[in-house]
Amino acid sequence: MTFSISAHCPDTGMFGIAVSSSSPCVAARCAHARAGVGTVATQNITDPRLGPKGLDLMASGLSATDALEALKRDAPHLDYRQLALVDAQGSTASFSGERTLGTHRVATAPGVIAAGNLLSDPGVPDAMVAAFSDSAGQGIGDRLLAAMRAAEEAGGEEGPVHSVGMLLVRKEAWAIADLRVDWADHDPIGELSELWERWKGEMEAYVSRALNPSVAPSYGVPGDL
Repeated sequence: MTFSISAHCPDTGMFGIAVSSSSPCVAARCAHARAGVGTVATQNITDPRLGPKGLDLMASGLSATDALEALKRDAPHLDYRQLALVDAQGSTASFSGERTLGTHRVATAPGVIAAGNLLSDPGVPDAMVAAFSDSAGQGIGDRLLAAMRAAEEAGGEEGPVHSVGMLLVRKEAWAIADLRVDWADHDPIGELSELWERWKGEMEAYVSRALNPSVAPSYGVPGDL
């Protein structure tokens, strides 16, 4: 019950993944990314263990394709899983088991992969990749959200989506953006877009506060001098 897009930005070295679903808290289960390594989307009847395991395999030096093959050798109940990987070189790999729900498709372009199941239209992943490609020159967060809005416009899931999340990693050891709308009755993607507009203006300040608080911007709260 999910559609996702995962991507690598060769200019900044950033990786990002955005995912939405009719189920609650989708990003907590499905979105996995690691700085300098890549991304793994594990969806459909989700096994969250496959995300960290796929990242470990790529961190060991395997390509997205080889990491996927290694996952497939060991993963239980593989016929229920849908997986999409991006590696450090921007190469992609995907798998959709025979029990993947409803209309399901995957679309790719250099450095980006979109995957979905229970789709209202088989063209949804293609629309996502096209929107991401058409927004070249913007930041990866803006591009991922453009793709998510394009998915909605192309029909999205068979039913309404209720949760969405976006995860961005760069060179830091933590995610510089880990934004989620875990449940919304209406327009979770719109709510995430508003949250992103708030967060991206402050994101670098929070990075600098972690790395060197002495040169970081003030907190802007009462009592902060």
